[in-house]
This record gives sequence, structure tokens and C-alpha cells, in this order.
Amino acid sequence: MGLVELFGVASMPVIKVLLITAVGLLLALDNVNLLGKDARIQVNHLVHYVFNPALVGGNLADTITFENVVLLWFMPVNILLTFIIGSALGWILIKLTRAPKHLEGLIMGVCSAGNLGNLPIIIIPAICKDKGSPFGDSNVCYQYGMAYASLSMAVGAVYIWTYVYNIMRVSASVVPKDAYRTSSFRLEASGEFLEFLPEEESSEPENPSKDNMDDYTLLLSSIESEENVKLPVSAKIKHQIGKLLVNSNFRAIFSPATLGAIVGFIVGVVPQIRKLMIGGDASLHVIQDSVTMVGYVCIPKLVFDLKLHKAVGSLKGANTSFWTILGIIVVRYIFLPILGILVIKGATQLGLVQPDPLYQFVLLLQYALPPAMAIGTIAQLFGAGEGECSVIMLWTYALASVAVTFWTTYFMWLVA
Repeated sequence: MGLVELFGVASMPVIKVLLITAVGLLLALDNVNLLGKDARIQVNHLVHYVFNPALVGGNLADTITFENVVLLWFMPVNILLTFIIGSALGWILIKLTRAPKHLEGLIMGVCSAGNLGNLPIIIIPAICKDKGSPFGDSNVCYQYGMAYASLSMAVGAVYIWTYVYNIMRVSASVVPKDAYRTSSFRLEASGEFLEFLPEEESSEPENPSKDNMDDYTLLLSSIESEENVKLPVSAKIKHQIGKLLVNSNFRAIFSPATLGAIVGFIVGVVPQIRKLMIGGDASLHVIQDSVTMVGYVCIPKLVFDLKLHKAVGSLKGANTSFWTILGIIVVRYIFLPILGILVIKGATQLGLVQPDPLYQFVLLLQYALPPAMAIGTIAQLFGAGEGECSVIMLWTYALASVAVTFWTTYFMWLVA
């Protein structure tokens, strides 16, 4: 298949994303406002607790088996490599542009963490369903493509809230004390904010225990005071476990999407459970069918959640240099994909990656995606580089349609 035909196939998913995003932008306009603030929160809760885990778990359970799970071991390794290589390139960019200290973590974050959840779940099925797809039967391609994309979403969320979170936390610690602020937010499964509400400054901080489990009030300061009270060992252990369970970082790592992936793996890998639930002859196949049907509702909502219209409101006060933005774009859309080709080709030659064109395509695509939206969440969490993050997201996602189309075309030609 020629490059022109592959370019047409690669263009379709991007065009679909742009069209659905345009609908989302239209619904968010003040003059339309079909989905008000409360409605958006409730829909996000549905995506958070129902649609996302159903999509991830259902596709993994339907596709993953005990025999082929061993063949997928390289995907978590590959995603980790995208983070390590991206952060290394980000560190080089910081040295070249002499970025401010408090923005170093943000730059490394956007260079390392790609949008491994939303975009693959949209792009890969669209390519599989296209009549010019180079990946064979559309139904088989769709089934396995959704499983690969679901696994990518689950693994990516864990890495973002462990690896990138701590990089940005260390960088944010150099922000002047008076730059910290109190912020209330609601955390979504993928690391997005359901709502972000800056609070007015107060001389006395509120008691966090008064907030419910879904609303966190964080007081970010360089020194945390704790009362030294002699407590029994059991009480201290219980206290620490309680702090861990309500910690936003811990809750994001073990989000419903990640838990859905774990359940999907268990259903798919354990033969006894699989025989009961998977396949038309399974006695409980109605459960799997229902879960999959519920999960499909999530796909259009993921596109609406790109929320670039909200980024414009945070551009005031941003102080991002032209060379920093250009460097991030070059890292994400030129250097990372090229290095990704070398990694996947090398791994294939060594026999570490199965000779499945669709699987290799997904691995390559993980190197050519725009930054993860959760980076903005972490920047707001630490109150460092919020405006700069909005500028970076605006430009990287504006150019994503061109870059992703180009690399998708080339990757399909490379593996086909």
C-alpha cells in the first residue's frame, strides 16, 4: 500500500477527533452552554466510575488470554522507555534554554508523558474500521486494537502519577513561599480535574477533615507542621493508612480505570472465569456484553474532555519563552518518534516484540502523541507553571493534528 493511501487512512481518525472536538467546543460556548457546570461534573463522575473502567476492563477481558499475556510484557516496558527518553530530552532542553527552576519539572513532564489514554482509544479503532486499513480484518483489528489501547491507558496512568508526579513535585518545591496557594479540586480517574476552584487567600487555613472524600483542600507549603503526640503503634499505622487512602496521588494511581484493567486481566487470564464470561457460548456472557456496551459510551466523551477551550482562560500571566515551546514541540514530534522507531525496530530484531503489525504500530504510536492532559492537573496541584502549561498544551495540541497524521502514516507504512 502506497503512502498516499496510508495518508488517507491516517487522516480519518484525526478528522473524526477534530469534528467531535468541535462539537464539544460548541457545547461549551457561553451562548450555548448545553452542558452546564453541574452537568459536566455529573458526566465526568459517570466516566470516572463507570464508563472508563468498563471500556478498559471489557476490552482486556475479551482479548487477553493466559497464552498471549506473556507476549504483551514489552508494552509496560515500552511506555516506561517513552517516559525515560522524554524526560532525558526534556533535561537537555532545560539546559539549552536555561528555563526557570520552578518550570523544570513541567518541561520534563510534558516531554516525557504522552496522552496514552484518550487518543489511542480514538485513533486505533478508527484506523481498524477504515476500509483501507493495512491491519487485516476490521473486527479482529478492532478487538485487539482496543485491548492494546486500554492497556496503554492503564499503564500510562500509573507512570504519570508515580514518575512524572514526583519530578514535578521536586521542581515545584523551589517556588517562592508566597507563590503557593490553596486550591480545591475534584480529581478524575485519568488525572484530570472535574472542577478547579482557586480559593481566596485566608489567614487561617481550613480544616481538611471537613471536606468530603472527593474534594481535597491542599495547602502547599515548604514546611509541614505535625503534632508530636504519643500514640499506640496500631493507632499510628491506622492513621498512616488513612492518610494514604485519601492521598490524591495514591487515588489517581489506583483509579477505577486501573482497577478495571486489573479485573479485565483476571477475567481474561484465569481459564475458569474466562469460560464463564467470554464467548457466545459462555453462560455469563451477557455480563461481558453489557460491560463492553457501557464502555463504548466513553469514547465520544474522551474527545470532549480535551478541553482546549479551558486552557485559553489560563494564558494570562504565562511567561513561556518561544524557544522552550519550540523545543518541546521538537522533542515530542520529532526526536521522540525517531528514537521510538529505533527502540521498536531493535526490540523486534532481538525477538522482544511479537511480529504483529498492529501491536508494533501501537508501540510506535506511544512515542508520537501530544502531552498528557494530566500534566495540567499536576501543575495546578502544586501551583507552579499553570499558565505556562496552558500555553504549552495549546500549541502542542494545535499541532497534534498534523504531527499525529504524519507519524501515523509513516508507522503504518513501516510495519505493514
